[in-house]
Amino acid sequence: MAKFPTAPSKDILERGQLLAPRFDAAGLVPAIATHAETGEVLMLGYMNAEALERTLATGEVYYFSRSRNELWHKGATSGQIQLVEEIRIDCDQDAILLKVTPEGDGGACHTGARTCFYRAIENGKLVDRS
Repeated sequence: MAKFPTAPSKDILERGQLLAPRFDAAGLVPAIATHAETGEVLMLGYMNAEALERTLATGEVYYFSRSRNELWHKGATSGQIQLVEEIRIDCDQDAILLKVTPEGDGGACHTGARTCFYRAIENGKLVDRS
C-alpha cells in the first residue's frame, strides 16, 4: 500500500512543497473531478493512498469505492476513463481537485449523465437539469 509522509509542521503542510495528504480515519480523502476545459464539476469521489499513488503514476484517475470497498479505475468498464490534466490539493491537504479530460462518451456518471450533479433541489424536490 502507498505511503505518504506526514508534514512535520503546519507551515510545511500549508505552504511547503511536501505532498502530505491528510487522509481521514477511514484512510480516505475527497476528490472532486472537474472538466479540464469547461470547469464543470463532474463528480465527487474518494481516494485512499493507493488510488492517489496510481493516479499520479499513470495519469488516469483511480478512486476508492466506499460501497464496494475496493480500488476503482474510473472508466475501466464504462470507457469513461478520466485523463489527468492537473491535480491540486487544498491548503491543509485534506481535499483533492482533479482537472480531467473524460474519455469515452465524455460522461462521468454511472447513470449516463455527463455529470453526477445533474439534479437541482427545488421546493424540496429533485429536478433533472441534465
